[in-house]
Amino acid sequence: MIGNMKAMVLNATAGIESSPLVWSDVPEPSPGAGEVRLKVSCCAICRTDLHIIEGDLPAMKRPVIPGHQVVGVVDRIGVDCKRMKLGMRVGVAWLRYTCGVCRFCTSGRENLCEFSRYTGYHADGGYAGYAVVPEDFAYEIPDGYDDVHVSPLLCAGIIGYRALKRCNLFGSGKKLGIFGYGSSAHIILQIAKHRGHEVYVVSRAENHQKLAREMGATWCGADAEKMPVRVDAAIVFAPSGKVVLPALAAIDAGGAVAIAGIHMSPIPELDYDRYLFRERDIRSVTANTREDGRELLAEATAAGVRAHVVVYAMKDANRALRDLKEEKIEGTGVLDISL
Repeated sequence: MIGNMKAMVLNATAGIESSPLVWSDVPEPSPGAGEVRLKVSCCAICRTDLHIIEGDLPAMKRPVIPGHQVVGVVDRIGVDCKRMKLGMRVGVAWLRYTCGVCRFCTSGRENLCEFSRYTGYHADGGYAGYAVVPEDFAYEIPDGYDDVHVSPLLCAGIIGYRALKRCNLFGSGKKLGIFGYGSSAHIILQIAKHRGHEVYVVSRAENHQKLAREMGATWCGADAEKMPVRVDAAIVFAPSGKVVLPALAAIDAGGAVAIAGIHMSPIPELDYDRYLFRERDIRSVTANTREDGRELLAEATAAGVRAHVVVYAMKDANRALRDLKEEKIEGTGVLDISL
């Protein structure tokens, strides 16, 4: 017999100011073949959730339960599962399905699979009491992390980690520029520091600058032109295309700017000589591979990465996402189902 659970449900696209997520009773999901069900503990929020809710990304499922940084305990297992066991503590991330046979999947680039599907977008996510995921796309949670503090690693950490790969910052003792200091950025700053890099942060929010300084940034400011050095590479976490130009202007010859967001406003026309000449590159980031996720969790554990979190009750998801949009959250907002 299928019972009901509480969940924050999006029935129609709308601005977050109108509180479009509805605290509802919905049927509990059941795992299919090759799937496991989690009893959800918490789910971190993400700017991608905002893009889905507010219509920046095309609607794929309505109604839908958002959320793709989910932590919980396996309480049901579907047939044909081989790896997951009852009682295991696992995480669910953005990527939830790839075909496994296309030219991208067979060449180590499953993040580019044209048939990929995503949690909280194509299928219901973690703003709920229970969530279902294919076991091949669930991550075992490392020892040493509690549920709340590990949840931001499952997207903010993973996507930031892929952006760090894409900006080609190899070796140690290099200089990394970070543009926009939110959930991903504050995790990647810790990874970069552990690798021996200097980190320079550009953020218009004074509270974000303060947090970056406290976490070891070499320099913080609102104006990239006041950055005291040229950096070897940069990551743009802000969803504004206008930020790409000052990021390009800040990097040294041969450097790359990685753009970490799934959605960005248009990039303005740019002057080739000023922004791109001398082999400076722009590199986009598209989702992640499962290997990215495993690597990030391992390195975060080794580096002692700890997310700075602000905890909300699950039923207060609208307020949490408004705070995210208004840049009021220092670090990552996390929704706790027990509150």
